[in-house]
Amino acid sequence: MFISIGIDENGKPFVTTSDKSEKPSRPNKGHSLIAVPDTYTVIDIETTGLDSRYCEIIELSALRYSNGSLVDSFTTLVKPTEPIDSFITELTGITNDLVADAPAISDAIKSFYDFVGSDILVGYNVNFDINFIYDVLQDAHSIDFTNSFIDVMRFARKLLPELKNHKLETVAAHYKVSSPAHRSYADCEACNACYQALLSDAISQYGDFDSFKASYSSRQLHAKDITATTDNFDTSHPLYGKLCVFTGTLEKMQRKDAMQLVVNLGGQCGDNVTAKTNYLILGNNDFCSLIKDGKSNKQKKAESLILKGKDIQILSENVFYDLVLNQ
Repeated sequence: MFISIGIDENGKPFVTTSDKSEKPSRPNKGHSLIAVPDTYTVIDIETTGLDSRYCEIIELSALRYSNGSLVDSFTTLVKPTEPIDSFITELTGITNDLVADAPAISDAIKSFYDFVGSDILVGYNVNFDINFIYDVLQDAHSIDFTNSFIDVMRFARKLLPELKNHKLETVAAHYKVSSPAHRSYADCEACNACYQALLSDAISQYGDFDSFKASYSSRQLHAKDITATTDNFDTSHPLYGKLCVFTGTLEKMQRKDAMQLVVNLGGQCGDNVTAKTNYLILGNNDFCSLIKDGKSNKQKKAESLILKGKDIQILSENVFYDLVLNQ
């Protein structure tokens, strides 16, 4: 809430409050991408708070990767104009003594800017970092921060809907990669490890990255949108009354058409695997990928429920067609 104090026409003080503030203008800001570039730079910052108008950057890091390997890095602490409070110190481990000899933000932000150049940037909830850096760079040097960027959290929300939340530490724990530490260099490392793991999951779930990317621009298919075009059901069919879920890319037809086959046989389709699921149908390529990291999250969930005694059958695409067409 923002408070304004003034004097009215009778010379008496008055106070007004507002929940809205003027949104910073960021012309020429880069664009959010769904991409997998060969070369990119992972960035992360530590700050004394969430609002760039009142808070300060106290650490900046950038790790450049090319063809999967770390090729260069930049990291610096920053000496703020105001003392770091105890909460931020407890959260990050960054003390006032630690930043006593660090460069001022005007020097640090220019060195950071020169390092990242025109690279595509990768980060976790990176829009926060981008906006903060943009405002500080503009204030210190009247330079627009124009780099386009990839938000890894955006991938995590789409590919890991079952997680309790999508904080970096939660996603890192899911993939069993190095845990973030609220220090910018370590968080860059954790972010990159999660980015690579999510790219593998994207290909596992969608067949290839182009299909994953296309899923953002097209209206997502939901099971509830598929309704039967007949009411003449064979109640003896194995799929009658059964709940089916699909994962991966089918080779022989679009998923929508396969779901239509199910509901026209009196079955039901679901978007996610639950204890009520009867069949999980995998695209042929997914069915052949037996290594743990090659399995979709739906398959992992189904296997977990099967081990708990739930009656779920995992079928390849070909076996699904046999079940649908040859009964």
